[in-house]
Parts: sequence; C-alpha cells; structure tokens
Amino acid sequence: MDRYLYPAVFNPDEGGYCVTFPDLPGCITEGDTIEEALSMAKDALALHLWSLESAGDKIAVSSAPETIECPEGAFVSLVEVWMAPVRDQMANRAVKKTLTIPKWLNDIAEDQHVNFSLVLQNALKDYVGVDNFTRRQPQ
Repeated sequence: MDRYLYPAVFNPDEGGYCVTFPDLPGCITEGDTIEEALSMAKDALALHLWSLESAGDKIAVSSAPETIECPEGAFVSLVEVWMAPVRDQMANRAVKKTLTIPKWLNDIAEDQHVNFSLVLQNALKDYVGVDNFTRRQPQ
C-alpha cells in the first residue's frame, strides 16, 4: 500500500508534545512545538511502516480516530504518509561497505584523487547491468 493514515495521540508534556500511535506499539516521537511534533510524527510513522514492510511484518489496520482514548489535555490527530518516496529514499541511502584492495592500487588511486565510492558504484552498476535505481515493490 502506498498511503497510510493513522491516528496519533499528541500529549503535552514538559514544554512539548509526546506523540504515540495506538495502533503501532513502539512508534513514538516528540517535538517542542505542535509543528515540530507533527513533522516528527510523520517521520516516525514513515520509518516505522517502512521497517514493518521491509521485515515482511503485518501492518495493523488503522483505528477510527473517535475510538482512541486520550489522557486529559491530549488530543488525536490523523497523520498521513505516502510510502513510495520513503521507499525510494531508503533504497538510495548510503550504506558503508568495508573492502580490501592491494596497497599499491590504493596508493595510485589516492595519488590520482580517485573517488572510491563513485568508482565502486559505477563498477557495480555495470556488473549487475543496471543504469539507475528502479523502485522495488514491498513484499
């Protein structure tokens, strides 16, 4: 699914807001202002759902906002995320790889100011026969 909409509980605490998602245990964040809390809630929801998708875990059905119980002073707001750009961003994030090359080759490459990451990326793309990133559908 590309679009998710979940109710979030915004609970004021110590000069900011704690945000939880009752349907998604462990998905929690905070912000100093309501604007920051909402932005952080979108990020937390997107990363939490991406993690569940990546692991092949079941994603809970969203509850109706009116069924959510709140502590006194807290309120419920719907938070929406579009997963396609999140999946693309996560697929394109940098990952660190450790590799081994002969010292003499390293010395020559460093003398020529070679960008090792770029050379490896280009070589891998050529080796596996791809030009650019192609979005993969979640399993």
